[in-house]
Amino acid sequence: MSAFVRVAALGDLEEDTPTLVEVDGVPISLVHTEGEVFAIYDICSHANVSLSEGEVEDCSIECWLHGSSFDLRTGKPSGLPATRPVPVYPVKIEGDGPGAAVLVSVTQES
Repeated sequence: MSAFVRVAALGDLEEDTPTLVEVDGVPISLVHTEGEVFAIYDICSHANVSLSEGEVEDCSIECWLHGSSFDLRTGKPSGLPATRPVPVYPVKIEGDGPGAAVLVSVTQES
């Protein structure tokens, strides 16, 4: 069973702007876009830099250093030079409105 941890309030997330959070020592880029919230590992698989400093467009996040893009739903690279995916994590929203809690789990299912 996955342990979900509260990382933010929904109202704290700016649309299409990544927010860096940490869950159990794991850096995560939290993105509110297209009506959903996504959690993706914050470190680019190509160049060990923070994805939360990149730009969000069409449900993907672009690494600011070399332009690699990753699908927020799957973590798969959608633009070179990255060829390896980055992990994505389950997100739950509890409550309604701007005060709704955003929860993320980094626990791997066995």
